[in-house]
Amino acid sequence: MNIRNHFGSAAFYKSALTIAVPVMLQSLLQTMVSLIDNFMVAGLGDVKMSGVNVTNQLLFVFFVALNTLTSAGGMFMSQFNGAKDSRGMQQTFRFKLHTAGFLALVATLVCILFPRDIIGILVNTNTAREGIVSEGADYLAIIVLTFFPIVISGVIGSSLRETGKVRAPLVISVIATLINTFFNWVFIYGNLGAPRLEVRGAAIATVIARLAEMAIFYAYIRATKPAFYSRITQLFSVDLGLFLNILRKSGIIFISEMSWVLTETVMTAVYNGRGGAEIVSGMAAGWTIANLFFLVFAGIHTSIGVIVGGTLGRNEIDEARSKARWMRNGSLVIGFVVALLEVGSVVLVPLVFGNLSAGSRLVTRNLLWVIAFYMPVWTYLNAQFATARSGGDAIMGAWVDVSVNTLLFLPGIFVLALLTDFGPITMYAIVKVTDFIKVGIAAWQLRKERWLKNLTTQHVLKGESA
Repeated sequence: MNIRNHFGSAAFYKSALTIAVPVMLQSLLQTMVSLIDNFMVAGLGDVKMSGVNVTNQLLFVFFVALNTLTSAGGMFMSQFNGAKDSRGMQQTFRFKLHTAGFLALVATLVCILFPRDIIGILVNTNTAREGIVSEGADYLAIIVLTFFPIVISGVIGSSLRETGKVRAPLVISVIATLINTFFNWVFIYGNLGAPRLEVRGAAIATVIARLAEMAIFYAYIRATKPAFYSRITQLFSVDLGLFLNILRKSGIIFISEMSWVLTETVMTAVYNGRGGAEIVSGMAAGWTIANLFFLVFAGIHTSIGVIVGGTLGRNEIDEARSKARWMRNGSLVIGFVVALLEVGSVVLVPLVFGNLSAGSRLVTRNLLWVIAFYMPVWTYLNAQFATARSGGDAIMGAWVDVSVNTLLFLPGIFVLALLTDFGPITMYAIVKVTDFIKVGIAAWQLRKERWLKNLTTQHVLKGESA
């Protein structure tokens, strides 16, 4: 076996890491705006932390939908960047802004009109249901104000990353995280003369941080004018053909991602019903730590998009094929490294979540063990998805997620719920075996090479002033 056919040179992986590491750090800090709420609210006990976490699970659906739209645009942004096509980048930026703005409008209306209903779905028959729903509704009533700022920051930040500008989003996220941490300290516990607002204080701190993040992102692109920058007066000058093509691909990706998030949400509702607040808070604490390691997925996705997508945009098809293979195999190695780090993270549980009950901490530790086992599978699977999307192949994700989630994962959840008395960790460990099947289907789809495509040659854009 010629190892060079399967792995790139050290210089190649170094160049990938120069993109991936800042993206991971930026994603870490951006995610920390929400995670810090979980860390600091944990000091208030199981029920209050559960209320915040259940609400953040709803926000997770919003974030997945937002990432779907930005990823669909990212297919084109990376390739237009590789082709040095500024008009194409501007049109892609406008697509992301319009569609994500509509998403924020819908999410805001749903959360304002039906807050207790949607939170109640996720706690199912939990014995602490009423307390959790009450705390979650208080948090959601304020956190809903972050949806539009998150969209604007997400569209600008993703566009910067897709064009290889990864340091500015990192710095801006550092600032937002520091702002959130400070105001959490002020409002959750009532420091510096402020009232003790507990869960509502965490939400207020997040709103302040998200508004600051949005303002800084906007000021940055106004000052630097990256290639995708569009003046406000240009935002509604849209190339309809390109807009509809990206929308069509985003629709396919949306179906894929929503099938995944739906099954994850159903599973959450099922295992939240198997106990009391210790189950919800324990799983929440485990995911809080695990999410720190999941940031590797953002680094993998962005680096493959920039490197492989940019190569395709330059019409270097054979080179793109090789680079994609090197990135996928490198991602598998990274998965094993991250898994070992996650195993070690178990020692953080009593330190970070010492105020939670012993039952909650046990759930947290067991969840981290299971997630560590699956990390190599997930990093490789994410690299497969990123490879397909770098060339505009949205069908592969639909094949993988819709088929496995609908035919295996979702039925598996209900079978275990109805026929066994397994706890949530055991249920999760069993149904996630289906991810090995996802890897096989994705490999089959990638061999068809629908993704080896230069998207920039398929669109002749209308001229416009920059």
